[in-house]
Amino acid sequence: MKKIVVVGGGAGGLELVTKLGNKLGRKEKAHITLIDKNTTHVWKPLLHEIAVGTMDEGVDAVSYRAHAFANHFHFRIGTMTDIDRENHQVILAPMFDEDGQELLPETRIDYDMLVLAMGSSSNDFNTPGVKDHCIFLDGPGQAHRFRNKLLGKFLRIQRVPGVRDSVNIAIVGAGATGVELSAELHHAVHKFHTYGFDAVDNEHLNVTLIEAGERILPALPERISASASRELAKLGVNIKLNTRITAAQPDGLETGDGNKIEADLMVWAAGVKVPDVLKNIGGIETNRINQLPVNAYLQVKGEANIFAIGDCAEFVQTDGSRVPPRAQAAHQMADICYHNIRAQLDGGKKKVFQYKDHGSLVSLANYSTVGSLMGNLSRGTLFIEGRLARIVYISLYRMHQLAVHGYIKTGLLMLSGSINRWLKPKLKLH
Repeated sequence: MKKIVVVGGGAGGLELVTKLGNKLGRKEKAHITLIDKNTTHVWKPLLHEIAVGTMDEGVDAVSYRAHAFANHFHFRIGTMTDIDRENHQVILAPMFDEDGQELLPETRIDYDMLVLAMGSSSNDFNTPGVKDHCIFLDGPGQAHRFRNKLLGKFLRIQRVPGVRDSVNIAIVGAGATGVELSAELHHAVHKFHTYGFDAVDNEHLNVTLIEAGERILPALPERISASASRELAKLGVNIKLNTRITAAQPDGLETGDGNKIEADLMVWAAGVKVPDVLKNIGGIETNRINQLPVNAYLQVKGEANIFAIGDCAEFVQTDGSRVPPRAQAAHQMADICYHNIRAQLDGGKKKVFQYKDHGSLVSLANYSTVGSLMGNLSRGTLFIEGRLARIVYISLYRMHQLAVHGYIKTGLLMLSGSINRWLKPKLKLH
């Protein structure tokens, strides 16, 4: 029985391993294994909502072990450190408990076909002090850290008379994460006010959004950028453009022009890179942000039995541009990779990957949503905002749920979500 190993349970990896399990694992045509350092999956575009407490990941998170049981694949928790290409093995680091005692020794997992889907993380560009003083919204752990610090600041305002009555938050990077977090913070303050923090309102929140370029959302069309800027300005977000951060200190950020932006909480969302473990892993050459170059079939160049999908794959399109690190790209790559793995096993014809940009949407909490739709939905680019854009934005997450859970379970999740919105608090306060 062929052994197929998928490393990384993000959007693309989880969708892929679910399909492989249901089609090949169920019929015992292959042994499917997912490896991830976490025990649960959360859709990364929603991390900003977890960070401020407007989303409870305990409801939406997917348990890898439970999902593996239900979809006929196996789950192994661990962190990949290398690939032994000669012996076709993935090497996992030893695991230790909280007291530093070794739980598991270094482990080797055999593979006949390997898929690397390890996603990306924030890129601090080696800026001094950033790793020590800034929060990266790369996973639920960092989102929890931000929420706990925010709760602590608001609790101090609520309970200590005469304390400085404002919370200064600096967000570096005005891409989708930075913009959405800025809006979500102002939305959450209204909820905090409702749940016992009556001394806290939007006047106590000072959010500064910092961008090194000439406009926010630089990767999106200028019209979307302008619309989002207007909405953030209405909320009171202070936007600083053409501002380069040179260092982070415990109490703020130093800029290239010699000024300092004071901050109680600092979030770094300025650029992405693939985890350093992939840099020339197994002797495979990677690019400057550690991506693995892949061919038209998503195979790592020179390796017929190793595929890469999602943010960790460098796919150069026919026009010379690279596929951007977006959830829709990971979703499309997972579909093609699934087909090509089956074709390779059955001796069939592989499909060439062609990225289709269906547009981009940015959620400004409950205030607005702006974006553009492309492809089959319109000729050229269709600018949308407001309620329609919000519906389309939510539908992107539903499409991911459909790929992971199927129609019936996704429908039940939508129903339970509606019930929970009525039964449970609208803000996670613990």
